[in-house]
Amino acid sequence: MLARFALYGFLKNQRYFEPFMILALRARGLSFSQIGLLIGFREICINILEIPSGAVADVAGRRRCMILAFVAYIASFAVFASAPGSPDRWPGPFWPLLGAMLLFAVGEAFRTGTHKAMIFDWLARQNRRDEKTRVYGFTRSWSKLGSAISVVIAAGLVLTVEVENYRWVFWLSILPYAVNVVNFLTYPPVLDGPGRSATPPAVPGRKRRSVRRVATTTWASFVRAMRHRPLRRALGESMAYEGVYKSTKDYIQPLLKLAAVGLPVLLWLDDRQRTALLVGAAYTVLYVASSYASRHAHVLSRRAGSDARGAVWVWAMTAGGFAAMTAGLLAGIPALAIAAFMGLAMLQNFWRPIIVGRVADETDDAQSATVLSIESQGKSVIAVVIAPLLGLAVDVTGRWAGPSMRFLPVAALGLVVAAVMLGRGSATN
Repeated sequence: MLARFALYGFLKNQRYFEPFMILALRARGLSFSQIGLLIGFREICINILEIPSGAVADVAGRRRCMILAFVAYIASFAVFASAPGSPDRWPGPFWPLLGAMLLFAVGEAFRTGTHKAMIFDWLARQNRRDEKTRVYGFTRSWSKLGSAISVVIAAGLVLTVEVENYRWVFWLSILPYAVNVVNFLTYPPVLDGPGRSATPPAVPGRKRRSVRRVATTTWASFVRAMRHRPLRRALGESMAYEGVYKSTKDYIQPLLKLAAVGLPVLLWLDDRQRTALLVGAAYTVLYVASSYASRHAHVLSRRAGSDARGAVWVWAMTAGGFAAMTAGLLAGIPALAIAAFMGLAMLQNFWRPIIVGRVADETDDAQSATVLSIESQGKSVIAVVIAPLLGLAVDVTGRWAGPSMRFLPVAALGLVVAAVMLGRGSATN
């Protein structure tokens, strides 16, 4: 099963549009404020669907929910690829992209937490519960290797093909997602959830799928998350860290474009091609480093003494990364800010296995998908608030401070949140 889990992560991260998402939206005439609104809308939709989707997965079958998620993703990619590319043409790019974001949110809501719950269920059945951090880190490392390969493919496509508004990077992303649907069909039925089988027998008194069961599972998981202090603390940390990371991570793309345009090399290439080369190189290094971080997150946790102490270390390094980004932007050294972005992405891949392991340790197997969906919903709530405001701040700052300094709000936000979390000691037991 580990091979199939790893294959899922590898294929799931064949998102050829991801390194160019902000650039693709900018190429269609959207401002950073509009992009922030799109991201906020996506996160609101995820927020609405997240907890019930986890409960549906626990009650109705996790494999079915994963297949539904990937069908929604495929539809989303098709809309992104076919939406109008000019703000002057009705209905313009913004409104169709809202539909694409809604479909993407359906995919995220039914995927996030569900597959991790399947992994942890399998570990429990194999009597390998104590390997949560190591095994999840291993599968996540394959996800990041998939990302590294996907960015090479995407950069090559953008570099060599005349791509109108990056459309082909969306069309090409459909193929690996369709293959992943086939992969899910090979998962054993037992992974649909504790006590489930492919065809539930008609036994009197057997639990049945129902709206009531979904509501009961959701409520019980929420109550445990609120009342159990270690679980509540872990969920709170994840909301802060992941919410900020989700809202800020893609700003590396316009910064890379800014650096590429100013490079005194490869002058025979146009701006789009030079940007593709720099984005491809930066994201390849980023994803390979992230794969290493995911696979060795358990080592950091062990050296720190526990997952909770490992989280403290990551918070401290995150504060340092945002401080370096701030210094690079203020000093007019985009290379330093880009390096800081890449370091923060690597730290997030140390963070994720650590925090998922902490949450899983405090959760019953039967409620794991629901609790992990609560965790994902929490970070979506943060992103709903932050993303539109951050986009507006970037637009406003750009008007009076220039192209490179416009990203100061991104660095300042991350630095303040990391400093507050460290100051309050919220990462400690």
